[in-house]
Amino acid sequence: MAAIGLVVALLIKTCLFQVFMIPSGSMENTLRIGDRVGVNKFAPLTGWEPKPGQPVVFKDPGDWLPPQPTDGNPVSSAVGSVLSFVGLVPPKDDNYLVKRVIATGGQTVQCSGTTLTVNGAKVDEPYLHPGDDSCAGMDFGPVTVPQGYVWVEGDHRSDSADSRYHQRGPGGGAVPVDNVVGPVSAVVWPLNHLDWFGWVGR
Repeated sequence: MAAIGLVVALLIKTCLFQVFMIPSGSMENTLRIGDRVGVNKFAPLTGWEPKPGQPVVFKDPGDWLPPQPTDGNPVSSAVGSVLSFVGLVPPKDDNYLVKRVIATGGQTVQCSGTTLTVNGAKVDEPYLHPGDDSCAGMDFGPVTVPQGYVWVEGDHRSDSADSRYHQRGPGGGAVPVDNVVGPVSAVVWPLNHLDWFGWVGR
């Protein structure tokens, strides 16, 4: 039964949902430090592509995160690796981030003063952290997102090292769509912060 359970968990992680932990406050108050979120991995298999406004999890495109600490205990490290592999706990040694898609390939994004625009149209951002505005003191652009990439920013705009801060890196700060694991569909833990964002986020 245990073996069957592990196989089922692995299939769910591979094709349906995978759990990730939120390590920072960059997406507050939508996602809080320590939240476990369920990411829909099935959506990309059915032709889904990231759209503006959707929170997504993606693989670090290159030096966005510092090196991750390793567990000095070989036993707990091995157990953690197995549980992570089958999807029962969040990945421990892989560098993943969660941000909200602001613009997609071919769109032009710009922030000036307190106003964020995409293709010249102001973006309404009701999800922003209280006290933040869209630019949080960092004007940029206009930036045209390369095809096959997305421009991402955190909801806690003043506490998020996102696309704005990596404009000198590969993609000009944009993230390859190939790095995107999928949309955040739900907060699954803790119980007092359970939330459902829909099949492809919101």
